[in-house]
Amino acid sequence: MDKFKKILKEDNFLSLAGNAIIAVLGISGFALLARSLSLEVFGEWVLFITAGAFVEMFRFGITNTGLIRYLSGADSSSRYQLIGSNALISLGATVGVAILLLGCNFFFKDAIADSGYRLFFIWYPLMAFLNLPWNNALVVLQADREYGKILILKSINSGVFFLVVLVNFLFLELTLNQLVIALLVVNALTSIISLLLGWDGVNHITKASKETNKTLLNFGKYTTFTLIGTNLLRSADTFIISLSPLGNAAVALYSIPLKLTELQQIPLRSFVATAFPKMSKASVQGKIDEVKELFYTYSGALTYLFVALSLFTFVFAEFLVLILSGEQYLSVDPETGLNVVTIVRIFSIYGLLLPIDRMTGIGLDSINKPNVNALKVLLMVVANVVGDIVAIFVFKSLVLVAIASIAFTIVGIWLGMYFLDKELTLSYKDIFRKGIDFYRDMFYKATGGKQNSYAKVNRS
Repeated sequence: MDKFKKILKEDNFLSLAGNAIIAVLGISGFALLARSLSLEVFGEWVLFITAGAFVEMFRFGITNTGLIRYLSGADSSSRYQLIGSNALISLGATVGVAILLLGCNFFFKDAIADSGYRLFFIWYPLMAFLNLPWNNALVVLQADREYGKILILKSINSGVFFLVVLVNFLFLELTLNQLVIALLVVNALTSIISLLLGWDGVNHITKASKETNKTLLNFGKYTTFTLIGTNLLRSADTFIISLSPLGNAAVALYSIPLKLTELQQIPLRSFVATAFPKMSKASVQGKIDEVKELFYTYSGALTYLFVALSLFTFVFAEFLVLILSGEQYLSVDPETGLNVVTIVRIFSIYGLLLPIDRMTGIGLDSINKPNVNALKVLLMVVANVVGDIVAIFVFKSLVLVAIASIAFTIVGIWLGMYFLDKELTLSYKDIFRKGIDFYRDMFYKATGGKQNSYAKVNRS
């Protein structure tokens, strides 16, 4: 029992459990909305969420990665200055984003009103302020490896909104506008809780110094682009499809396999959330061998796990689409010619490539090479956008859009391993060897740890 309790309190487990719960709630809410909204209206909802996620990469990308890296190894004197700088810079970025969006809506009101982004320009400026405190809290808690508290915040935010969607599905018929307002209220509630508990760091905003502001901004000028680029790798498909003659209906259909890829990315996000602070701390302390060890272990463990997840997704693609969106999405859409099940199977192959690609990026950031990671992501974005444009406007094929995702990820893996190898001198076979060791150690812990000495001897 003590061993079981120890596993439950372990960082990787808490992070994985948190992301799993959030993903289940998010996917369940997505499924209910897909069933309760028309195809066009559902497409507009997807665009609102996608555009919001993209802008948030800019707002929080300026400081989040830098704060996690520097806070992981900070002494007590600089800790509150860093947290205060994070709060100050995030507030400034939020004000800037809100002014920009309101200005665009004022000068281009008619064009925006006729597009699928109407709700985004109307409501996101307010959303940006309402979700600021709890998003700041998440990054501080991640740097401190407080995964239990992260789970609390995310559960409140995702859980309450899921209840709204469920009640709407069973009893109400809220308009899309009303659903967005409900989302605003839920974000306000989560932020109030963060403020009351003092997790967001806004009370330290006066402690921000020019030095810590400069530290975060210098690191952030690269990580902002990296995060925006990473988001573009996920959302460029949606944006380009929305601008094509295929319109909102194609956006809605394509969003279903995209949402299913989140099932694969649950463990990826969880492991990365624990790996980055550990690798950053080791790097700050000059322990390069420990950085390499962590890279090997996480990359290998995730790769083996994703083989199983991708196989499951490929085999049960039709069942997963049925569960997520209903029987009406199983057949080929007559307007777009899209077969959702086929796209899901293509994305299952794409999932195999994600672990090493993501870990090379984390590795570069952790050793203070955000500029190199930014270059890697830039080249991936260019490859993806070119592929998407050719697929949609030349071949008019959403299948080729999904295949382009595989192509740009292969480019990312090659670039990431090339750049990281120059800094760390990697042994490729150790990725797979350490991955096996990870699961062997988990087995020993679960069975009482009696064979750990054997595992250590074997590894040596």
